[in-house]
Amino acid sequence: MGFSVGRSERGFTLIELLVVVCILGLLAGFVAPRYFAQVGKSETATVRAQIDAFEKALDQYRLDTGRYPSTQLGLNALFVRPPNEPKWNGPYLRKPVPPDAWGNAYRYTAPGPRGDFEIVSFGRDGRPGGTGEDADLSSH
Repeated sequence: MGFSVGRSERGFTLIELLVVVCILGLLAGFVAPRYFAQVGKSETATVRAQIDAFEKALDQYRLDTGRYPSTQLGLNALFVRPPNEPKWNGPYLRKPVPPDAWGNAYRYTAPGPRGDFEIVSFGRDGRPGGTGEDADLSSH
């Protein structure tokens, strides 16, 4: 008795595999840009939420000490007691200040150009200016 392979047991042809690969490529071409646009939006939303949390912590710091931390002390004063600050009642953040969603440090200035302080993320490119995900996000 010999073993024979019937027509129904053979594999896919090269053309069938190419058609499947082309269909998958087309689907990826439509889905990938939308997916990555959503990632960019979520990073921007994360930075806005972090800046809002820093603003609230800074307000609590001011209520306790009577002033906002200086530019030199920076946002770190929300987590670590500054030297010579007897009224500090922190930490005002649960964790040390993280980098923004793109791994860049936030810039804090007090007084800020448009208020008591300003917190800035320079966006994905880490440089002032830009559009889209490279745009600056500020507390004011």
